[in-house]
Order: sequence, then C-alpha cells, then structure tokens
Amino acid sequence: MGRQDAPSDVAEPYPLSTLRHSVAHLMASAVEKLHPGVQFGFGPPIEHGFYYDFQLPEPLDAKELKRIEKEMRKIAKKAGGFERKVRSREEAKKVLAERGQSFKVEAVDLIPEEEEITFYSHGDWEDLCEGPHIDRLDRPFHFKLLSVAGAYWRGDEKNPMLQRIYGTAFWTKEALDEHLAWLEKVKEQDHRRLGAELDLFSLHAEAGAGLVFWHPRLGAVRREMETFWWEEHEKRGYEAVYTPHVVREDLFRVSGHLENYAEMMYAPMDIEGIPYRVKPMNCPGHILIFDDRGHSYRELPVRMAELGGCYRYERSGQVHGMMRVRGFTLDDAHIFCRPDQLAEEIAGVIELIRHMVTTFGFEFTAYLATRPEEKSIGADEVWENALAALRDGAKRAGIELELDEGGGAFYGPKIDFKLKDALGREWQTSTIQCDFNLPERFDLTFVDSDGEKKRPIMVHRAVYGSLERFVGVLIEHYGARFPFWLSPTQVAVIPIREEHEDYARKLEERLRSERLRVDLLDAHSHMNKRIRQAKKEKVPFLLVVGDREAEEGTVTVSERGKEEQVSVPFDAFVERVLALRASRGLDLEA
Repeated sequence: MGRQDAPSDVAEPYPLSTLRHSVAHLMASAVEKLHPGVQFGFGPPIEHGFYYDFQLPEPLDAKELKRIEKEMRKIAKKAGGFERKVRSREEAKKVLAERGQSFKVEAVDLIPEEEEITFYSHGDWEDLCEGPHIDRLDRPFHFKLLSVAGAYWRGDEKNPMLQRIYGTAFWTKEALDEHLAWLEKVKEQDHRRLGAELDLFSLHAEAGAGLVFWHPRLGAVRREMETFWWEEHEKRGYEAVYTPHVVREDLFRVSGHLENYAEMMYAPMDIEGIPYRVKPMNCPGHILIFDDRGHSYRELPVRMAELGGCYRYERSGQVHGMMRVRGFTLDDAHIFCRPDQLAEEIAGVIELIRHMVTTFGFEFTAYLATRPEEKSIGADEVWENALAALRDGAKRAGIELELDEGGGAFYGPKIDFKLKDALGREWQTSTIQCDFNLPERFDLTFVDSDGEKKRPIMVHRAVYGSLERFVGVLIEHYGARFPFWLSPTQVAVIPIREEHEDYARKLEERLRSERLRVDLLDAHSHMNKRIRQAKKEKVPFLLVVGDREAEEGTVTVSERGKEEQVSVPFDAFVERVLALRASRGLDLEA
C-alpha cells in the first residue's frame, strides 16, 4: 500500500484532469454514504469536468445533488490522502464480488493482462482505478454537481441503464464561477432550445429518433448554404451526381463497410430475395459512376459532388438534436486522380475548406489522423504513401497539422478540421481522406500516357460534414443571430397603421423580387408588439413605415444590435442589402 507523492504547495499543484478524477471518487463515496447498496460503473474525468455512473433503485434529482455535494464536503474534511494498492486479478474480483460490485468485477476483465490491477482509497472508501489522483482531499478546491442523465453500462443499449452524475471542479472559486457562467451561455445558445423557440426544426418520436424535420425558416438557411456550396464547387471543376439511397448489400461487402462499419449500418432489407442496405455514405455510388466507362489520364482528375442523404445507426443514448442524428445529408465529394496530381488536389481541397469555413466566421485546427489500431484495410506501405501525400498537400496549402494518432478511417488516413465556435468549443466537421484501398478493391483503372492501365487514387472529402450537424453548430455559434445572407428572415416591414399597409406591401413586393426573405407584419396588433416579435426572431433589419415614409419613398431602419433608427431612401436601402448579401459578410455592413 502506498500514498501518492505530494507536489509542492502551488496554486494548481495537479492537472485539472487529476483533480476532477479525484473529485469523481469523492462524489462516488458520498453517493454510497447516502445510498447504501449502490452499484458503481465508471467515473472518469472528461473535457470540462467529470462524471460517475451509478445503479440506484430511485431516480436522482437536483435536490439530491445538493445533498451529495454537502456530503462530499464532509468527507473531504476528514478523508485524508489517497492510498494506492495493487491486487492480483483474482483477489480484485473476489473483493469486488464480496462488495456486490458486479460492474466492477466485469471491469477487471477489461484490463489488459500485462497491466497492474490497482485500487485507490480515501478514508474508508475504495475503488478499482488506474489513477492518478491528487495526494489529499483537504486541499483547497471548488466543485459543482451539474446534472443527471441516463447512460447504458459500457455504452451498449443491451446493458442496464445507469444514472450518470456530471460535475466539474477547479482549483479556484473564480475559475469555477467563470465556468458556470460559460455553461449558462452554452444553455442559452443550445440549438435545441433556439430551434423550438424560433420555429427552426423539430424532432418527432413518432417518426423515429435522430431524424430532423427542417421547418421553413431553417429551410431558408439550408438553401443558402447549398447555393454557396454549389457555387464554390462548380468554380473548382466539381460536377453534380446523384446516387440512390438504397443499394445491394454486396456493394458494401466489396467496399469493406460490412467488415469494418456494420455496427453503424441499418439491418438489410429483403427485396426479391436479395439483401439491400440504406447507404451510410456516398463513396461506393460515386465509384460505380466512375467505373461505368473507361478514363484516359487526360480526363483526370474527375471530381464528383453530391449532397446525398445517408443513414447511420447512432445509439439512442448518443442521439442529440441536430448534432448526432440517424438520417442526414452528407456534403460528399470524391476526386479520382493520378498519383502525380494527388498533393495538388489535396491542397485545393484545403483551400476550399479554409475559404468556406472562414466565411462562416470559424477558426480551425487541422489534425492528421493516422491508421486506427483495431479496424483498417490495406498494406502499411499504402498507408504511408497516403500520409505523405496529405502532409505534402498541407504544406502546399500552408497549414500546420496536429497529430491524431490512430484517428484515421478504416480505409485510409485523413485530415480532420476542428472548428472553434464563439463559445470556444471545437467541432469536427470538414475532412479530407486519402484512399488507395477502395480503387484496389473495386479494380478502378485509367489508361495512362504509356497506354497501360493504372490505378487512380481516390480522395474523399467533405466541407460541412453533414448539413444537420453543421447547421446545429451554426445556430449555437451565432446564438441564432445569423449573418444577413443566412438569416431566415432578412427584412421585416412594419406599417405603423392599417392605412400604411399598401405602401408596406409595395416594399415587400420589391424586396421579394430581389429574392430577399421578407416578412410583412401587418397592423393587426400594436406596433411595439410587432417590433418585439421581429427582434425576438433576430431579424437583421426592421423597416418601420408611416405617413412620412409613404410620401417620401423612404423607410425608417432599425438595425439588429443598434438602438438608433435612421431614415433612408428605400432604393438606397435595397442597394445596401443586396451588396451585403453578395458579400456574405458576418456583420451588417457590406
């Protein structure tokens, strides 16, 4: 038995992850104190805090979290230090079984044979754990229990449902308070809350989990995004293709998806005695189009693009609003090129991604994801060649790559782009995947300059990733205050009284003729109420019109985010907003 070494007394003597892991243990001991007989799952630190899973006969609520916090403080005062103990595998199982901790007994079997089986204790409470922990619990630190959620044991819905308590911890109260304020901001900008409040999208249990219904207001945002997407792709030589949602299962056997991706695919359907699958991605379909006729080296690269509907089986506990869904639109494109074109094509995709994501106002970090340890296809040499091409393309495009060891797709390495939103969070969306394997599996060829058949290289790439996820991120990034070109309603026209409605309708007609999205809020209710409605919907421009405006051909403009109103000629306003739309700017100045 050994005690953890204590570092010198500094403001932050251990990493936050170590503190949070220790506070997770402290929380678990308090739960057992208040609820004898509790079964324990796992309790790790996570990005912004920690959690611990429990099996309890009764549901926990916010009031109970307060009781647990109070008990945690009592235990921390007298618990002393963390003690580490090594046990044999047999002894560990015996001790845990005697305590009735069946989940922990199962957890012992998950520990590799070559690793030690370690337990950590504080006071009279002990847990199976690999550590590390802080030296003692009477150090000054600050924590908060945040919420309770359901979680299947080991993430498998066939296993028992446990209760997961989330919390966070910091060394200083100031840091904790700052984090709690940030969490409130996150809650305010949650895309699910804003989606319901602003009539953007809905989810329906009767239709199925993870399936998004886009309402007209968010449909307008999507159309703008699709227009932008197609404009930028057509500039770069991509051609539109469309592939079926359902194809024969054999296609995914050849591609390797059945071997490496089956758990994410829906079960086969029988059509005339032949198994079919709904597609989880578009690449096999694009391969069939490429392979439908012969290609000369002069034709390459061939660039195919599709906004294609795909379906993947996300577990029910992981489905989350628009961020994790089961049916989605993949902004997929594939490039078939010669080896000598590969680095240049990758650089071109990087430039496209950089242009598009920065237009939405995102900063990004690019990660080079290497071969996964468990599931992958292809020879090591093929993977090394693909990695070299990705590095070369990134160098040509002038971007730095962080390493993501083992994060590649099963068929090849990739560059993942993680976007930083206005709340400082990272979201993985855009990706470039270099693939030497699928051309081999499908026996793709082109005729080279020497008259010989050669193997093309395939580049998989996406900018948005999926439209659903990207739009969910956008809603939270902007807090639904979309820039003008994306706004569901760009202009609201508000007549002061009924006699001003004829003039207001003329303005509406002119704006619609310019393909601007406009709402006429007629005088059926008090003007201030209509103004509040438009501001609640975060409309960028409100045009208030009365006698003077109708006589002079002007409008009184109220701009989102500004208190003052200005009177301008209507034609000048139209000229301004058309330039603003064309610029795809982030603010309301063209």
